[in-house]
Amino acid sequence: MPLRCAYTDLDGTLLGYHGSLFRDWEGNFSLRQARTVEACYRAGVEVVIMSGRREAQVSADARLLGQTSYIYEAGCGVLIDGERTLLTGDWAPDDGGTPAEKMLAAGIPELLFERFAGRLEWHHPWHKDRHLSHLFRGKVDVAEANALLAERGFEDLRFLDNGAIVRRMEGLDGPVHAYHLVPGRASKANAVAFHMRARGYRPDECIGIGDSLEDLDAAQFVGRFFVVANGPERDPGLREAIENWANVTVTEGRDGDGVYEAVIGTLADRGLT
Repeated sequence: MPLRCAYTDLDGTLLGYHGSLFRDWEGNFSLRQARTVEACYRAGVEVVIMSGRREAQVSADARLLGQTSYIYEAGCGVLIDGERTLLTGDWAPDDGGTPAEKMLAAGIPELLFERFAGRLEWHHPWHKDRHLSHLFRGKVDVAEANALLAERGFEDLRFLDNGAIVRRMEGLDGPVHAYHLVPGRASKANAVAFHMRARGYRPDECIGIGDSLEDLDAAQFVGRFFVVANGPERDPGLREAIENWANVTVTEGRDGDGVYEAVIGTLADRGLT
């Protein structure tokens, strides 16, 4: 069975130290990530990067990688061969503003800051210039946050955990997490499913790679999903969640080394190297 597509997260996954394509998780120079992309090119495998980053950032990375599809703002948007699709439900850009502006006007971020005072803040400076979602950092109960949104009549919004980050937060012990506030049913998993339908890919022709609970949800749509080692090392919740998936493997390598391991191993298993 051919491998036709590899969906991979960026930060903490394909990219290494300080978001570099040419550094491993410790900051040492590495060509493994580039060789992963080269191996996919030679085998005719499409690489689709999926990220919580703003579109401008993801677009620039996709261009550097030579890819024509990408998923941005935690699955709020998908671009395929120049055609952009928003997966934001009723929260569409219009004369009233962008989805992000509408959420601000409704006071939703302030609602979250009030409930989780001292435990949640903007993920500065990456929270700026976002159009479809909002980005925070901290250490909060995601279920409690979503219950609060539903209680206030915002059932069509979702507060999600995009994984542990290196950045620390004053007053909190240990690693903090990046969180996204997204409209509609936006998610990386739903964006992966959308792209697969558009391309006509079957689950057994696709793999996914990531380092967070949000990434892990894509395992429901692809044949195999790989979690790079640094993900469960930093996040006990992710470590527990992995046990619920029969098609998920934790790599030995961290960051880009883990992506290389997942892709090259899959190609070898299918006799495509």
